[in-house]
Amino acid sequence: MMLREFEPAIEPECDIEGSSFGRYCEVKRGSRVAWSEFGDYAYCDRYCDIANASVGKFANIASFVRIGATDHPLDRASLHHFMYRSDDLWEDAERDAAWFAKRRARRAVVGHDTWIGHGAMIKPEVTVGHGAVVAAGAIVTRDVAPYVIVAGNPARVLRRRQPEAVAERLIALAWWDWSHAAIRAALEDFRALEAEAFLEKYA
Repeated sequence: MMLREFEPAIEPECDIEGSSFGRYCEVKRGSRVAWSEFGDYAYCDRYCDIANASVGKFANIASFVRIGATDHPLDRASLHHFMYRSDDLWEDAERDAAWFAKRRARRAVVGHDTWIGHGAMIKPEVTVGHGAVVAAGAIVTRDVAPYVIVAGNPARVLRRRQPEAVAERLIALAWWDWSHAAIRAALEDFRALEAEAFLEKYA
């Protein structure tokens, strides 16, 4: 299937609300994307639940991932959503708009060129840095530095994906901001060269 530049490929059974998509984006079957933004070329595989999130360019999100999981009020007498979805239960009650606004403000951020593995969860107000990898099943409760690999519950650093100096040069190169044509022109080098060799040629 050829992706379209200005029309995201959204498969059946998806629930999209209050969200925007950059160029060449994909949302696979059964996923929910609410109050979020996808950068250019970002995609999520099947049955993801993404809410209140900013997803960077070229983000690779595997199936059954949850990002920006919505929460319940811990400081009140009850946790239940009758307090803020009140109009579902009483005709004379309104929704708690302030609660929804507060929850939507607690953004999860996924950087450019990231890989979020199958079944991983990224909590609200957590940032996953550019180039980072979140292993399958990991639960990310704190920020992840650029170009590291994290795994586990709670997620911890396994190792660096790239040495720090290489990571800094890749971030400075910001190839994810290149034009569609420029990325196509460099395609064979993306395929054939390791990161340091790629930087030697393009940085």
